[in-house]
Amino acid sequence: MPHWIPFRSTADFTRDAADLRTAWPQLHAGDAEPWPHDADVLHAWALFHAGQFEQARHAGLTAGPAGWTAANKATIVYALYLEPDARRQLELLRQAAERAERQALEEPRNPNARFWQAYALGRCAQRGSVTKALAEGLGSKVRDLLAEVLVLEPGHADARLALGTFHAEVIDKVGALVGGLAFGARTDTGLKLFQEAHAIDPHSIIGRLEHARALVMLEGDAGRQAAMRLYESAARAQPRDAAEHLALSLAQAQWLQCVPDPSA
Repeated sequence: MPHWIPFRSTADFTRDAADLRTAWPQLHAGDAEPWPHDADVLHAWALFHAGQFEQARHAGLTAGPAGWTAANKATIVYALYLEPDARRQLELLRQAAERAERQALEEPRNPNARFWQAYALGRCAQRGSVTKALAEGLGSKVRDLLAEVLVLEPGHADARLALGTFHAEVIDKVGALVGGLAFGARTDTGLKLFQEAHAIDPHSIIGRLEHARALVMLEGDAGRQAAMRLYESAARAQPRDAAEHLALSLAQAQWLQCVPDPSA
């Protein structure tokens, strides 16, 4: 297996156990991951937040099923932000989805086992044909998994973001009428999910990015001004860890695309 490309930044997100404990509520405001009492699992999370994604994956897998959430999140973040090869991205996302599915069997009350399975499958669909994925039932599977996450953990902001994205993607690809009849996708439900996620985790950079994308998909030109404000807000945010630092770079790129060129 090829080595992963390392995360590089002038910012240092390394934390010792005490600092990590203090920062934990903010770091995991989105996914509601509980504080790990196993030292090996905590070590995997410390590596993840510091941007040592390959090491976090290895440490999480070594720690057993309790550490698979850290391993899966590290794998997915690396695949989405740092892996340059599209085929390798899909391979990593599928690995994480399969591992999360096994984890859900080991830990049926663990909402993040289902969440990372749904998230990885959804990202796989986005990298192929969303319409084909819907026709093959993948969209409904992702939707149902996310609904199960919210039953297990009603305060899961990231599940709301992902479910809001599901509504937006379906309506964008097949239209509001077909999307509503075939998949239960609704514009008002999608927008409400993003608002609820923001209320739970208002500092999320990726939350603002996903909300901005969804506004354009759901409202078209009417949503562009609000989307631009979200891109600007995300681009000016302070990242909480290495993963958000990567999201910040994406937000800044998106914001620059929105800003009119004064020389034009």
